[in-house]
Amino acid sequence: MSGVIPSCIGDLVNLEYLNLSYNYLSGEIPSGMGNLTHLKTLDLGGNYLTGEIPSNFSDFLNLEYLFLGENQLIGSIPSDIGNLIKLVDLNITDNQLSGNIPGSIVNLTNLVYLSFWGNELNGTLPEGIGNLIKLKSLDLTGNILTGEIPSEIGNLTNLVGLYLRENN
Repeated sequence: MSGVIPSCIGDLVNLEYLNLSYNYLSGEIPSGMGNLTHLKTLDLGGNYLTGEIPSNFSDFLNLEYLFLGENQLIGSIPSDIGNLIKLVDLNITDNQLSGNIPGSIVNLTNLVYLSFWGNELNGTLPEGIGNLIKLKSLDLTGNILTGEIPSEIGNLTNLVGLYLRENN
């Protein structure tokens, strides 16, 4: 598939699963997708999407799986991403995102997989990262993160993969 994601996709209000991954889709993510409040899975990875992550993604309160990786997204990760408390898998890898990892990420206590590798994220790991006790994999490789590894990382006793290489 190619072209832009049509804004009318936001009219499919009963949609629970939307997977448009690994196509040739381009342009911005339509803001009208915020109408998809029943959405559990959103996979837009592996395309050529540009622009910022729409701020109305926080309306996806039932979202469990969010994959926006391998696109050309810019800007920062929206701070209200912490409202998506049902998220189990959050993958926004290999884009051009910058800014800090939002502190609200520590509200996502159901997360099992968190991957932000290959961006330009800076700052330190958010205080409270140890609250994500269900995490099995945390991959922040290839960013510009600084500071110390917080001791509360020891609270993540389910962690089987911790990837912090290629940072500052």
